[in-house]
Amino acid sequence: MPEKAVISAVDVDTIYKLPLWLHDQGLDDIVVSHLRLDAKPANLGAWEHTVEAIEHPKHEVTIAIIGKYVEHKDAYKSLGEALRHGGLKQSTRVNLRWMESEDIEARGADVLKDVDGILVPGGFGKRGFEGKIAAARYAREHKIPYFGICYGMHAAVVDFARHIAGLEGANSSENEVHCKDPVIALITEWTTGTGDVERRSQESDLGGTMRLGAQECRLKAGSISRELYGQDVIRERHRHRYEFNNRYRQQFEDLGLVVAGKSMDDLLVEMVELSPQKHPWFVTCQFHPEFTSTPRDGHPLFNGFVHAALEYKTVRNAPRFAAEAVA
Repeated sequence: MPEKAVISAVDVDTIYKLPLWLHDQGLDDIVVSHLRLDAKPANLGAWEHTVEAIEHPKHEVTIAIIGKYVEHKDAYKSLGEALRHGGLKQSTRVNLRWMESEDIEARGADVLKDVDGILVPGGFGKRGFEGKIAAARYAREHKIPYFGICYGMHAAVVDFARHIAGLEGANSSENEVHCKDPVIALITEWTTGTGDVERRSQESDLGGTMRLGAQECRLKAGSISRELYGQDVIRERHRHRYEFNNRYRQQFEDLGLVVAGKSMDDLLVEMVELSPQKHPWFVTCQFHPEFTSTPRDGHPLFNGFVHAALEYKTVRNAPRFAAEAVA
């Protein structure tokens, strides 16, 4: 082995510096030469911009993540990175405030009063779900940017059902099988992206009956999500068993809930929002967009969420800055 092919992989303060570090040692040229590839010279401008945004951010926001497994940081690793990616696109450092949903139940949602955005991620089971609902309600009532993913969408729907639609007994049948209004329920049949029909029931094996993998979703014209993605049909990855109960779809739409995304067969609600007239940025999705975020491009929903948090912080701080200027 030639000496030049011995590459040093040192520790760096951010993993996104590694492509630049390896390039400086000629690794890409060595690989291209060894494999006899006809390749253009490397252009690492996008990586350089990413590192620049990390090291010299122009702005800063704080996002609260209301989870069930926050003591195990790796459980939300892709989520934390996707939020940081969203900040990189606008030279914004995203500070993550990890909060246990059971703490919200015990201490009250007012502990969220000084954050710039609230994200409620996926999860399973009854423990801490009421804390997630309380976080969604606090964001909705205080006009704080809210991003609900999977279980975070369920929490937002239950909040809407209880406090806007007046369905006090609303819940997810995952947590309360015989609840009066199961606005989130086990969907027994759906069509996959390949056109196959899959079925499940309460007796089915838990893992084997998840709706898994990339599925297409049609976005509603004029919605926040449609504006962010810039296209009518998207494809995102799923991992869940429970869905929005269509029995409540028309009732909730009449009350102002925006069904922003649906499966291609129109049977499953994929995204719900509040209109900008009711809330500056309240977006939820059944799928997991964090799985397709990248440091160079981010993801449309995370980019939009961080931008909304930055705008919220600017507006919230405006009176203080005005007072300081007068003083």
